[in-house]
Amino acid sequence: MAKGKDVRVNFILECTSCVRKNGNKESRGISRYITQKNRRNTPNRLELKKFCPYCYKHTIHGEIKK
Repeated sequence: MAKGKDVRVNFILECTSCVRKNGNKESRGISRYITQKNRRNTPNRLELKKFCPYCYKHTIHGEIKK
């Protein structure tokens, strides 16, 4: 049986402030979280406030492409 479009999909959340800083090489790394979402309920890109161990504070993490 082939898997079609599953309802629940895995995706990656990436820290938005680390990505901006990484161009200047001020940050040590980029914080990423892997989580799931329901494709039918949330078709848009998701943004959550999560803890970034590199910034040492809660920042907005946005969904990125795989």
